[in-house]
Amino acid sequence: MAESLLLLQELIRNAIEDEFGVDVDRSDISIGETKKEYDGHYTWVAFPFAKVLKMAPAVIARRVGESVIKQDRSPVRNFNVIQGFLNLEMHDHFWTLSLGQINKTNLYGTQTSKGQKVLVEFASPNTNKPIHLGHIRNILLGWSTSKILAYCGYDVIRTQIINDRGIAICKSMLAWQKYGKGERPGPGGMKGDHLVGKYYIRFEKEFAQEYAAWQTGPDAEQIYLERKDRSVSPEAFFKAYKNEYFNEHSQLGKEAKDMLLSWEAKDEAILSLWRMMNQWVYDGFEAT
Repeated sequence: MAESLLLLQELIRNAIEDEFGVDVDRSDISIGETKKEYDGHYTWVAFPFAKVLKMAPAVIARRVGESVIKQDRSPVRNFNVIQGFLNLEMHDHFWTLSLGQINKTNLYGTQTSKGQKVLVEFASPNTNKPIHLGHIRNILLGWSTSKILAYCGYDVIRTQIINDRGIAICKSMLAWQKYGKGERPGPGGMKGDHLVGKYYIRFEKEFAQEYAAWQTGPDAEQIYLERKDRSVSPEAFFKAYKNEYFNEHSQLGKEAKDMLLSWEAKDEAILSLWRMMNQWVYDGFEAT
């Protein structure tokens, strides 16, 4: 847009000369974007010329606006004056010219180095779920953000972290141990990332059944009777109590947490299972 703004400065310089017979330097003509609350695209500030021209800034701005709009093939379509501010509305051909200039400018918009590093993390999937269109959206947004920041002069570091550890990962591992019967990905079978995702879903299904059965027992009844909010229904109470149940009462929850502790203690059997199932997911991600 630099050349287009230079054009505007030249038009206003010519208008001042035509209207007032005063020769001014183009560098003295200050143009900025019009504030959102006013009509217009660009604004010229007439105040600095009031002393030289011995005239009110609003009068100067109006006469310049009228002169600019009358010039041959003027890029200005309309104008308005707010005190000493001349707000200019541009014709469509002004933007066409600007886009043409941008198209001819190699690496348009690149700024000098700011000497600052920026870390952009994307897409960072987890190994319990297959990659899908949402991840592609995340990748494109992250990549675009990193390119924009680089153009703005930042030293950009792009990274992603595959979330392949923690209690959620132990859920799919435990479910495969308990219900998988040795099922593996392979020719004619399920893709590895889909297979691991299947057992993460299986864990949640088994946990939901366990939780529903527990809610009919005496422990759940006693906990509900001791609730602080006497107005809450059993359905709402136990919906909110789910995480506490997992941590305090669930057999499946205990087994998943024990597996996580074993993983943290570098138990080789658990680490071997973790590596195997992660590799299934990585292979599935790669195929995708």
